[in-house]
Amino acid sequence: MAIRNIILEGDPILSKKSRKVEKFDDRLALLIEDMIETMQLNNGVGLAAPQVGVLKDVVVIQIDKDKNVLELVNPEIIEASGVQEEVEGCLSCPGEYGITKRPMHVKIKALDRLGNEYFYEGDGLLARAFCHEIDHLSGILFKSHAVRMLDKTEIDR
Repeated sequence: MAIRNIILEGDPILSKKSRKVEKFDDRLALLIEDMIETMQLNNGVGLAAPQVGVLKDVVVIQIDKDKNVLELVNPEIIEASGVQEEVEGCLSCPGEYGITKRPMHVKIKALDRLGNEYFYEGDGLLARAFCHEIDHLSGILFKSHAVRMLDKTEIDR
């Protein structure tokens, strides 16, 4: 396993669309392990493969250190409802935060590293994380969903 560099806003890779994963092999498993380690080291809630320079539909999410990491390959939102406006940030936009408008409840379909299909549902923070990370796979940053960006005085409170 290895810590990977996080790609920062401004790098063109973050605006590109990722490709579906078709090979479920050791290279995919290594990518997922590296992403988990990188996310945890940087105190992230989630990380998408484009954020480490890989244009593949792979996401990891861990909203609580005491919970398992969700490994999502080729994830897609299949249901969304409600509305929430909450603070969001991104490892690719360090120090920047904004109030975003996202669904309150999200249901997704994804594969694991072995190609097994799973369904997950989430409310609140988990729903936001699903949307945020899946957006990365389409080259979309959280700022495009921001109702307003927060300034430094609002962040340091």
